[in-house]
Amino acid sequence: MGQGALMPQAALAQTEVDLELILLADATGSIDDDEIRFQRQGYAEAIVDPAVLSAITGNMIGRIAVAYAEWAGPGSQDMVVDWTIIDGPDSAAAFAAALTEGRPRQAYGRNAIGSALLYGKAQLETNAFQGMRKVIDLSADSAGNWGGPAITVARDEVVKAGIIINGLAVLCRSCSGRPSSYDLEAAFGELIIGGPGSFVVSAENAQSFAAAVRRKLILEIAGDVPAGRLARVTGPDRAAGLTPPVR
Repeated sequence: MGQGALMPQAALAQTEVDLELILLADATGSIDDDEIRFQRQGYAEAIVDPAVLSAITGNMIGRIAVAYAEWAGPGSQDMVVDWTIIDGPDSAAAFAAALTEGRPRQAYGRNAIGSALLYGKAQLETNAFQGMRKVIDLSADSAGNWGGPAITVARDEVVKAGIIINGLAVLCRSCSGRPSSYDLEAAFGELIIGGPGSFVVSAENAQSFAAAVRRKLILEIAGDVPAGRLARVTGPDRAAGLTPPVR
């Protein structure tokens, strides 16, 4: 296993996978370059985690297709690591290396979540894979939308196409408390996530970010449907229980 990493898409035409997953990471104005690297490192660490790899290889086909893109303003999305088959430790390590190799950020601007969701939809519909499930995984530290289509309009279009939207609510990277202006997790539930079994995972601080990403990937890859729609991760190694639905 592990031979599918970073192969040209032409060679992968019609390849069947358990899951097509596009990771859409926040690169808006509130995210500086150090945080861009921090986010990429968190996803890189999660994709090679043994529990994540076990979820991948334990599925029916035993491989998934993953892409990592960063989003910001309308029309400002960048594919950081293009579609890659992950089927074991070698291909996961190759994906992680590509993610952390130092590609400069290309996405800038204020939040345009609706545009980001439609970008993810287009990438899922035009890649070279046939997945049993298609998932957009969007991370953000805000639910604001300053341009492009409305979030709910884009969400409904994505869900109508048979694509699930899950979310990572990044509550506070550099502090120990929770933001007080509004409930970001509830906003994710009301505006962004959608489709059967969709859910939000939240990370309360920088220390819990990698754990939140790992938990989210395991749920998505295994196709588990949480009892509620919110999984909160409060520390680097402890995931809290699921709460009732947020909408």
